[in-house]
Amino acid sequence: MRTRVGVFFGGISVEHEVSVISAVQAMHALDEKLYEAVPVYIAKDRQWYTGEDLRDIENYKDLNQLFEKLQKITVTGGDDGGVVLQKKPVPKFGKRVVAEIDVAFPIVHGTFGEDGVLQGFFELMDIPYVGCDVMSSAVGMDKVIMKQVLRDAQIPVLDDIWFYGTHWSDNPEGITALVEETLEYPVIVKPANLGSSVGISKAGDRDELRSAVEEAMEFASKILVEHMVEDMKEINCSVVGDYEEVEASVLEEVLKTEDILSYQDKYQGGGKSGDGAKGMESTDRVIPAPLDEEQTEDIQQLAKDTFQSLGCSGVSRIDFMIDQAADMIYVNEINTIPGSLSFYLWDPAGKDYTNLTHQLIQMALKRRREREKLTFSIDSNLFSTQSAGGLKGGKSGSKTASRS
Repeated sequence: MRTRVGVFFGGISVEHEVSVISAVQAMHALDEKLYEAVPVYIAKDRQWYTGEDLRDIENYKDLNQLFEKLQKITVTGGDDGGVVLQKKPVPKFGKRVVAEIDVAFPIVHGTFGEDGVLQGFFELMDIPYVGCDVMSSAVGMDKVIMKQVLRDAQIPVLDDIWFYGTHWSDNPEGITALVEETLEYPVIVKPANLGSSVGISKAGDRDELRSAVEEAMEFASKILVEHMVEDMKEINCSVVGDYEEVEASVLEEVLKTEDILSYQDKYQGGGKSGDGAKGMESTDRVIPAPLDEEQTEDIQQLAKDTFQSLGCSGVSRIDFMIDQAADMIYVNEINTIPGSLSFYLWDPAGKDYTNLTHQLIQMALKRRREREKLTFSIDSNLFSTQSAGGLKGGKSGSKTASRS
């Protein structure tokens, strides 16, 4: 019997379309002898759907027509255990369950998918799932916290300052002064918890800083400002594994059309039309990156250290910046659910997309087996051992439950 893999994608973030592309690629890559792909599409209005028509990228060009062919669902526990896709609304008569799933494969980029929210849902549903857990997803998504963890691990990251949008609204002059005292222009302004280069701007002076912050505030409440490395080479490395064992992919140099890598660079092949359906695969890049052996090995080791320091699992892509003038390497960010799952970085080493997805699913099942050995609750009834007065808080210390 094949393992039923619920592939969750879409979502309500600005990276919705990128998620669709990545998921369609992954579903076609699954080994059909071992796995049955069950698409679960999360629309921008937060409704969930399933249906075979979700497997064809061409169908997304007319969403209204697509929705007419799909079944609206809720994901819930089955009567006999397990997780099922149930029709919404539940019919009074006839079959109410559309499909069952054995493992979840989240391919939702950005907010409410890559940040631990969806992973928490899977934990509550008690279903094994591919990729990072709640903690590592949340830390990897928040660039501010990620950098704090990496600094503690002595992994090089750029100096920065960060603040909330409300702080900027209350005191823009004070924060501007802090940026100018701490960092040098030009700077890069980023939403702290978005990917795909959304909301990122360069600022060369005070006026540009103000505009960049206001743009970033449209996408996130927490803002990060870093000094911009002008003589920069951007290198990416993918990592597959978990806390026990990791492997690093070949490196890629990502080419850009402007000062910073844009959304168009990443997903539209530097602005070329017709390549969007290829996802990150369409980005203008050089593989392997033209670096010497020592620098290549240094970046691969930093990628593995970053992955394990953040407690990651599955596949991630770590993006690096090389300051060519200072000959320094910095971790820029980690993508815990990378575009196209970074399969194009594994192909050169002989790990094709089918092998990659198989490995990811097997790691999800391994984590489930390990967690089944842990104790999460204790079979006890505190209420039967305490008086009613004690459980209300009690008027005397002798009536309250003790803790040690």
